[in-house]
Amino acid sequence: IAEARGEKVLLVRNETSPEDLRGMIAAEGILTAKGGVSSHAALVARQMGKVCICGASAVEIDYDKLTVTASGQTFKEGDYLSIDGTSGLVYGGQIKSAPSEIITGIVDGDKAAKKSAKFKNFLQLMEWCAKATKLAVRTNADTPEQTRIAMAFGATGIGLTRTEHMFFEGDRIDAMREMILATDIPARKAALAKLLPYQREDFTGIFKALKGFPATIRLLDPPLHEFLPHTKEQQLDLSKKLGVKVDTIIQRVADLHEFNPMLGHRGCRLGIAYPEITEMQARAVFEAAADVAKKKIPVKPEVMIPLVGFQKEFDLQAEIVHRVAKEVMAEKKVTFDYQVGTMIEVPRGALTADQIAKGAEFFSFGTNDLTQTALGISRDDMGSFLNPYIENDVFSKNPFATLDVTGVGQLMEIAVAKGRSTRPNIKLGICGEHGGDPESVKFCHQLGLNYVSCSPYRVPVARLAAAQAAIEDKRAAKKK
Repeated sequence: IAEARGEKVLLVRNETSPEDLRGMIAAEGILTAKGGVSSHAALVARQMGKVCICGASAVEIDYDKLTVTASGQTFKEGDYLSIDGTSGLVYGGQIKSAPSEIITGIVDGDKAAKKSAKFKNFLQLMEWCAKATKLAVRTNADTPEQTRIAMAFGATGIGLTRTEHMFFEGDRIDAMREMILATDIPARKAALAKLLPYQREDFTGIFKALKGFPATIRLLDPPLHEFLPHTKEQQLDLSKKLGVKVDTIIQRVADLHEFNPMLGHRGCRLGIAYPEITEMQARAVFEAAADVAKKKIPVKPEVMIPLVGFQKEFDLQAEIVHRVAKEVMAEKKVTFDYQVGTMIEVPRGALTADQIAKGAEFFSFGTNDLTQTALGISRDDMGSFLNPYIENDVFSKNPFATLDVTGVGQLMEIAVAKGRSTRPNIKLGICGEHGGDPESVKFCHQLGLNYVSCSPYRVPVARLAAAQAAIEDKRAAKKK
């Protein structure tokens, strides 16, 4: 509401969830008391290019009183706060700031910014990077606008589109909730039919923005409970909208509760339990691809099945995707190339990569979850012991910011070797947040991956790291 009035606002939460997406879009910046560099708030903020501070444990947030307390000072809703995402500092009051000449020049096309020395130096640096690099840099993008920004920074396609974020825009969430509350397959399909046009429209915009570059689109990944309202007020509102008893909504929320949702009913497990979800999403992807291809714009859809640890999991989902692709191409009387692959984000997926590669045409390492499952550490809860671990040399760096090469890296090496033993030309990439970390990018270069993928505003950093890795390789080769 405040954003609609033209006011600049900060979203302040203990921690964010997908349900906060609208508020995150409206906010200038995001401040959370919990979480870390790879928490939900941090991931989404990087994707949107928003200033963000996560895990500010000294900040106390009172939702009832709508206040924020820090260093003995209490701020009410409407008071000014300023945040510095680089230093992690929170200031009382309004601090003057200036926009980046590079961002305003690249993203907004500002003519004055483009004339600045900084902007010209940036373009020269990116030109040198393009000549030196071997490792491609893609982007994690969920909207045509995010895609446009990343392409302007030099991305060569999309390495991850999170389809779940699309469900939170406008009234789409109501259709999604209707699907979750459905008690039989026909009712579920009826709700999914309402969602299909929305997803198709989003994918159409993304394919057009890519202009022939590839797009890796991940099927639904989060557990269903994340889409349902959890406050009484929201549940009453949904009850009125859908004509469903509020007790039914409360019961469904309780039924979907999981003790450890990160390892629960999510990813390909959802698609296996509810194949109609996979079918709808695949149809949206391929109908969008067909419509764009008919306009003589090249398309390269890559459908990614998440959280695969067993070959059979992949095969069950891939069969649906391939079947729908054939149906759509026959219906639309158009043909186009596409690929079906998977995210390697659980250790068993890495260890059995040779089996999974029998059907998978590409692997994308989801290193956020692969780090969690390999280390047995929650990325959202490690803030309480991260500093002691670094001080005592258990970690040299935060493993969710910079790849744990010895552990997680070894799983990646196994998956690369096994995947290529079955399918020598398998496409290999990384789409976790490590894809924008310079040290991790250099490891990916050494591993022989085809690409890294990161949030739009980290594309230049990844391009520079990829170029540096290639140059270091050439220098090392000359010394031999």
